[in-house]
Amino acid sequence: MRSITVMKIGGNVIDNPESLKVFLREFAAIEGPKILIHGGGKLATRLAERLELKVRMVDGRRITDKGTLDVVTMVYAGLVNKQIVAGLQAVGCNALGLSGADGNIVTARRRAPEPIDYGFVGDIERVDSELLGRLLEDGLVPVFSAIMHDGHGSLLNCNADSVASAVALGAARIAPTDLVFCFEKAGVLRDPEDESSVIREITTESYPPLKADGTVSKGMIPKIENALKAVEQGVRSVTIRRSEHLDNGIGTVIRR
Repeated sequence: MRSITVMKIGGNVIDNPESLKVFLREFAAIEGPKILIHGGGKLATRLAERLELKVRMVDGRRITDKGTLDVVTMVYAGLVNKQIVAGLQAVGCNALGLSGADGNIVTARRRAPEPIDYGFVGDIERVDSELLGRLLEDGLVPVFSAIMHDGHGSLLNCNADSVASAVALGAARIAPTDLVFCFEKAGVLRDPEDESSVIREITTESYPPLKADGTVSKGMIPKIENALKAVEQGVRSVTIRRSEHLDNGIGTVIRR
């Protein structure tokens, strides 16, 4: 099989219908086998508020109680996933919407309740590379929500970035794999206020000084560290870029 592209989009694309439409057209035009992972955007929060469910966040992460799990499953694995699949079909891309439970393709374990009990939140344990390979060989484009399962009947809300990294590692067992995170910025910036200050490449050697001097900070730290872990474990490259920049080469590439 030729090289595989795994791409992840978040709320900055999902919450904007016009941006999503443009992205899906450009994603469909990418040659070769490809996989899309998506988050849920703000719709789950709006629906939870309408249902008078309290939305609780700790360090930017959603506490997923049973009521919240029902909402995010309906929104992420239902409405958002199927809207994306329908949008891809409209531009000639034969997509297949999936949660981790479908085909038992991705399993997770519920996160330990200490030091913070996140509720029905999971960490990825296994990706079925063989099934993933068969889907790609058949010309299908898997589209994953971040709803996984534990193999014992429980659904789990997982971090979409983590799902993307795990699926990319699973794909890397099939063929050379490149992972792309679509971000709200043009890439990792030396100056957060200057979109032209994109750092073109980060490696295991160049990253520590960038972290030490504060160039890479806050929420970008786990993104870069997860990316470095992915390339160390077998993903060929990880790129962080805007969804509008899929075909112009702008972005930060992370390699070993």
